[in-house]
Amino acid sequence: MRLNLGRRFGAHVRTLRHARQLTQEQLAERSALSVDAVRRIERGAFSPSLDTLNKLAVGLDVSLRTLFQDFDRDRRYQVAELCDYLGKRSKNELRTVWRVMRAMFEGT
Repeated sequence: MRLNLGRRFGAHVRTLRHARQLTQEQLAERSALSVDAVRRIERGAFSPSLDTLNKLAVGLDVSLRTLFQDFDRDRRYQVAELCDYLGKRSKNELRTVWRVMRAMFEGT
C-alpha cells in the first residue's frame, strides 16, 4: 500500500534534510519555522501553507519547483537540485563546469 501524499512529501523533506546533514532543529532555524512544524511536515501530520512551503524551500536551499518535482522519483529530483545549484553560479563557473562534464563523459 502506498503512503498517502502527506507522508510521501514528509519523507521527501526528510530525505532532503538528511542529504544536507541537517537536524530538524537546524532546518527549523534556517526555515524560520518551529521545530514542531518541521516534525509534523516530515510525519505527514499537517498540510503546510504555500508560505510555509516557501520557507521550507529556503531552509533546504532548493527552489519550490525542486521541492515538488516528482518527489518520489530520485533521478528527476537530483537533476532539478543540480540545476538549482548551477543556477547560482557565475558564467565563468558554468563554463568550467560544462568543460569538466564534457571531458568526463566523452568517450563513455
